[in-house]
Amino acid sequence: MSDAFTPNPVTPYLKPPRGSEATRPEPRSLFESSPPDLKVLAELSGQNVLYSRQFSFQQVAELCKLAAFLEQVEIWPYHPLDGKIVTTAFFEASTRTRTSFESAVHRLAGKIISIPDGSITGAKKGESLQDIGEMFNAYCDCVVMRHTETDAPKRILQNLRVPLINAGNGSGEHPTQALADWYALLKWKPRLAAPFETGDRRLQMGILGTPGSMRAVKSFLLMSLLFADHIEKVTVISEMADPFGKDVTESLNRADIEYEVTNDIRESLPKLDVIYMNSIAFLGDSYKALDARYKLDAESPLKKDAVILHPLARLDELDTSLDKTPHNLYFSQAHGAVFVRQALLLAVLGRLDRLPEFS
Repeated sequence: MSDAFTPNPVTPYLKPPRGSEATRPEPRSLFESSPPDLKVLAELSGQNVLYSRQFSFQQVAELCKLAAFLEQVEIWPYHPLDGKIVTTAFFEASTRTRTSFESAVHRLAGKIISIPDGSITGAKKGESLQDIGEMFNAYCDCVVMRHTETDAPKRILQNLRVPLINAGNGSGEHPTQALADWYALLKWKPRLAAPFETGDRRLQMGILGTPGSMRAVKSFLLMSLLFADHIEKVTVISEMADPFGKDVTESLNRADIEYEVTNDIRESLPKLDVIYMNSIAFLGDSYKALDARYKLDAESPLKKDAVILHPLARLDELDTSLDKTPHNLYFSQAHGAVFVRQALLLAVLGRLDRLPEFS
């Protein structure tokens, strides 16, 4: 590691807007709970990132603690990704995910090959993902890919030999969104980053959405199972009798966690500490709004200290009247995504040794 560097008390990138009462927890408390264990993160070097459940509890906690460090310092002068090239290949539309990954690479002094639209690639002419993967081997050190088809990561990995980070595959998964979600929660409650102890209060977790069809919701729920000791119960509010699908149901049944499915939002909301919501699902080859009758606004019967997460973009399900309330953790969630993706890139690309010393 490089010379010691004391984190600044306030991130150089984020400043809460004037007049906003939105919850924007500072990263310092999470970082100071214990410095990141880089040996744990070194296990990710050279690895593909395809599923939220591939991580261990400790890996998620250490990635989030490293993100908290990165959120407090100006890391660019250390050039940790100098000489590394990352390709962002987005065959499906994206705002936050693509730009936050590209911002993360730039802030780490790496280089970007940006493919913002699959229609400008050889895929438009019928080129296979297998052949595209073979070409990427010669051009870059890591690929961040989003695709409309669930099996796209499997296909490109037939020939791709550099690490692949899944930025969303159809209705499959979105693991780095789940990391951003849990980074927001761990900053809000740093105790979640440590093993559960007697006396700790367990959370009532609520999900408004259909995990079986919404990849961000699915990945958040599956990553939540790593934190099962900290969760009293998961309540899924959905208009579908079975919102999970076989794969998610099997994971829930294997986990030591209580869960229920309900369609009664008014009865459930007052009990919940955390509400994760979305309404946009990717079905077939297009987006559809599910669970559209479930909406939150400033008049919803929320606990006083409850927080709301949303992967964005939002439709009518999340009213702007909540934006300037303490329930709003979703802006912090979106802003923090850059730093947790920085942490992941440093681990996957084997550049943790370029970091300044923690002090």
